[in-house]
Amino acid sequence: MFAKNQGVVLSKLKYRDHDLIVKCYTKERGVVTYLLRGVLKSRKGSSKTIYYQALSQLSFEENFKTNRSLQGIKEVKFSYIYRTVHSNIYKSSIALFLSEVLAHTLKEEEKNESLFNYLEIALQYLDSADQFSNFHLLFLLKLTRYLGFLPDSINIEQPYFNMESGIFESTNHSIYSISGENLTLLKQLLGTNFDALNSIKINAKQRREFLNVLLHYFELHLDGFKKPKSLQVLNEVFH
Repeated sequence: MFAKNQGVVLSKLKYRDHDLIVKCYTKERGVVTYLLRGVLKSRKGSSKTIYYQALSQLSFEENFKTNRSLQGIKEVKFSYIYRTVHSNIYKSSIALFLSEVLAHTLKEEEKNESLFNYLEIALQYLDSADQFSNFHLLFLLKLTRYLGFLPDSINIEQPYFNMESGIFESTNHSIYSISGENLTLLKQLLGTNFDALNSIKINAKQRREFLNVLLHYFELHLDGFKKPKSLQVLNEVFH
């Protein structure tokens, strides 16, 4: 069945000599994996590979069959053309890191239009932003809403946050409790949208430490989640 769809590229893998396997988070079907035959075969084919960079936003016609794991694509075009995400080394490092996180966290093969819209809008913000060194922190924190473990902010005034239970507490009675600078930053980010992100000022050391807290939070709530391999590159770029 041929149908129109849109997708955000999560990962790509060379298959055999001339093919690519591309995983996308799509508007109509959630996570879908596509087999793209022959795209690495010729110069003309190589121009097509530009569509499948990390977090590219695509519009395409798919040949979808429910009984197979690898689907087909034709008539691909960009639904949104990034101006800076893939050409700015800092933004491309963020994109590589976030695509790896998303590839490991997004598993559902069903429609979730609100999540798809979040990915589209947030990544378009990254593309247009002049100051973006904290973007990935807020992106991951807001992503927890769609993954089902957004921190419960009912008692946000409390001096500890329990990462295991996802709630703010008055006492530190867990090895997973955070306080101090990491707690302050968590509270700030929970009350912030992307357009106000520039108002939060933190240094590189604080950024690295809070990112580790966030990734630990993901590990506690997602089976099999591991720190992305691209984390080291990200930290080196934003040292």
